[in-house]
Amino acid sequence: MEDVKQILMKKSKRAKMEQRGKLISLFCILLIVLVVVSIFYFVASKGLATFFVDKVNFFDFLFGTKWNPSQVGENGQPLVGALPMIVGSFLVTFLSAIVATPFAIGAAVFMVEISPKQGQKILQPVIELLVGIPSVVYGFIGLSVIVPAVRSVFGGTGFGILAGTFVLFVMILPTVTTMTVDALKSVPRHYREASLALGATRWQTTYKVVLRAAVPGILTAVVFGMARAFGEALAIQMVIGNAALLPTSLVTPSSTLTSILTMGIGNTIMGTVENNVLWSLALILLFMSLVFNIVIRLIGKKGSLK
Repeated sequence: MEDVKQILMKKSKRAKMEQRGKLISLFCILLIVLVVVSIFYFVASKGLATFFVDKVNFFDFLFGTKWNPSQVGENGQPLVGALPMIVGSFLVTFLSAIVATPFAIGAAVFMVEISPKQGQKILQPVIELLVGIPSVVYGFIGLSVIVPAVRSVFGGTGFGILAGTFVLFVMILPTVTTMTVDALKSVPRHYREASLALGATRWQTTYKVVLRAAVPGILTAVVFGMARAFGEALAIQMVIGNAALLPTSLVTPSSTLTSILTMGIGNTIMGTVENNVLWSLALILLFMSLVFNIVIRLIGKKGSLK
């Protein structure tokens, strides 16, 4: 009787494998959490050293307009005003999103509502091709085509916010389009059937029913595109001019957080003021990525409640 009880109480092979799988999954989750926390801690410790070690005024850093960490201003602090880069990053991000969104929605509507077969044959391969192109190729094309075009049409050197907007527009277009297509496909079919049964035309159904039902998904796609545009470095560095000046127009050389980071991080010594302020710029980028993720989650929760 005891032998039978032991056999019944003994874990089966499948139960042991399931327990082992849970332990492996838990280990992987903890490892991911540890990596994320380590990244945040490392960047924050380096970035905050500007204010706690080098005693740079926080508001002078955020709202100052002069960037030259190797020089000291009249107040005895280094010239590390990050406002020009912050403004440049937000300008190219919002402008590229504004330009890309109508094209993305139009392409998605064509692929889902108007001509799904032709969309799969023509637009889908093009979008996949755009996703696979490296950033440096976009930068070279922008440097060779977009910058001269902006120079000939709008004047100036051609480098600036406008050239960066055109490059980022093409780079984020596949992301926004693909996610918009998924949002339109997720709209239940009976929404369309009910609208058509009530006498609405095909365009009225698409515009007033399908697109409105897909608004949370479309907004999520736009925010994802903005997140990628905000963090893009190499391509934007090649066309924006990399002048740490507050932009006065769309066709004057400017800079972004990422362009100044990529230019200076390899030319500074760890622990110096010049290096710490670059880590402070990286901390701003990290904080903005967190903000974008929070916005995406809020939009997702709003859409799920509907």
